[in-house]
Amino acid sequence: MKKKIQILTLTLVLGFGMSSCYTIEHTVGSGAQGGSTETARQWFALWGLVPISEADSKQMAGGATDYTIETKASFVDIVIGIFTGIVTIAPRTVTVTK
Repeated sequence: MKKKIQILTLTLVLGFGMSSCYTIEHTVGSGAQGGSTETARQWFALWGLVPISEADSKQMAGGATDYTIETKASFVDIVIGIFTGIVTIAPRTVTVTK
């Protein structure tokens, strides 16, 4: 029994240690020129298949022609997803830097 608990503990530690956040970055025009950012959270159902809310990056850029869009699953998104994943809802963060 003790061996099974050790294996389970090791598996959980490795699982959490090897999990990561992902980041996708898009550059529009020459990319971000300043430090002005705007952040929004997108929500998806069925593990990311069905969008519930949209983060319109063009609207978030506010008419800028040079900006960077960063889409990521941050640590906070993963923690939220642990609780909302039961009903298959998953969040994602979108940040636009002008």
